[in-house]
Amino acid sequence: MAPNSSDERAVDAALIERWKAGDQAAATAIVERHATALARFAASTGERERIDELVQDTFVRAFNSIHSFRSDAALRTWLFTILKRLVLDRRRAERRQGVHVELEPTHAVQSYNALDSLVADETAQQVRNAVAALLPMQRDVFMLRVTDGMAYSEIATVVGSTEGACRVHYHNAMRAIKEWLSDDA
Repeated sequence: MAPNSSDERAVDAALIERWKAGDQAAATAIVERHATALARFAASTGERERIDELVQDTFVRAFNSIHSFRSDAALRTWLFTILKRLVLDRRRAERRQGVHVELEPTHAVQSYNALDSLVADETAQQVRNAVAALLPMQRDVFMLRVTDGMAYSEIATVVGSTEGACRVHYHNAMRAIKEWLSDDA
């Protein structure tokens, strides 16, 4: 089931209403439903060490301003937007303070035989390099589309762009990744 289907939205809406009525278990359920996707998105932005903190801060901000949540948008989209703003705010603060953050790749392979692992590691590294070479907007759109299956309209909300522009960014990202991989072959 798509993460933002009408059934999923209905579940989120019911949980929000329960939380507003004082049911703390509803807040826990909201966190459990969306924390993994938020962490994955934070990692796709290049964050490595503060992912849990970013996810926690996202929920703190969301719960503190739940009254401003418009139910015409998906809760997940709203949460992704909050997380994106937190990442941008922290990067701006780090630049002002002169902090340099080194981005490290994630390890995509769990365990296979030695040859499979070697090939998978090499391929994963090539894909990571290709994604890292994308422009930031292309990378965000690509990761939201590929890892979280978000619709272009939802991606547009998260990245602060239009649906059409997100389609173009995704297309350009795919083309750039294919070119990068064919150049490495």
